[in-house]
Amino acid sequence: MRTLVIGDIHGGLRALHQIIERANVTPKDTLIFLGDYVDGWSQSPQVIDYLIELEKTHTCIFIRGNHDELLLEWLVNKADNPMWFKHGGESTVLAYANLSEEIIEKHIGFLRTLENYYLDSQNRLFIHAGFTNVNGIDYEYFPKLFYWDRTLWETALGLDKSLKTTDLLYPKRLTLYHEIYLGHTPVSRINKSIPIQMASVWNIDTSAAFLGPLTIMDVDTKEFWQSEPLPNLYPNEKGRN
Repeated sequence: MRTLVIGDIHGGLRALHQIIERANVTPKDTLIFLGDYVDGWSQSPQVIDYLIELEKTHTCIFIRGNHDELLLEWLVNKADNPMWFKHGGESTVLAYANLSEEIIEKHIGFLRTLENYYLDSQNRLFIHAGFTNVNGIDYEYFPKLFYWDRTLWETALGLDKSLKTTDLLYPKRLTLYHEIYLGHTPVSRINKSIPIQMASVWNIDTSAAFLGPLTIMDVDTKEFWQSEPLPNLYPNEKGRN
């Protein structure tokens, strides 16, 4: 049995189908999704439908992303959010325009069940964005940072590589967990398109919302599989570009 972690999907159902097939996923595998299932490409509702069905046959852990929370707020309150609209929400609003109330209520139910994080028996943390408290997730004062924070990844990215974990200057947050798997900040920002490890942190967001592929990775072996770049799969769409 494998533990497989999946990066930010952003409405790219075709890419999700590809990585499930390319990784030869079976019901024996545990699938950990890092969030941001929606906003970007045109199939956000279909992604959620697929995940709801997938959970019936596979062991799935669904982490909450910031875009998933923004969608939930919109579905429940129907309040305009111009910032969300500009950052991927427009495609999602259009995709939900003709869906039945029954489907929308089912999706609201799914979005409400998302987890802020998952900590496994090997002290590996799976989280969408990060956390800010130096004592870890159990002490976080602001839970929304679990799916909004960027400072954890930035800390790992900017770390002086000559520092040892026992050094007084070594960031405590990076020593609390054996490994941390996150998404949220695309690795394309550092001109990469594959999963990147910095210190104890693995970033699995390979920019599927923009010009990159979607990624699934075996957390034990670090073998990974990727879809085609999303613009190839949705040639007549702009995604979040």
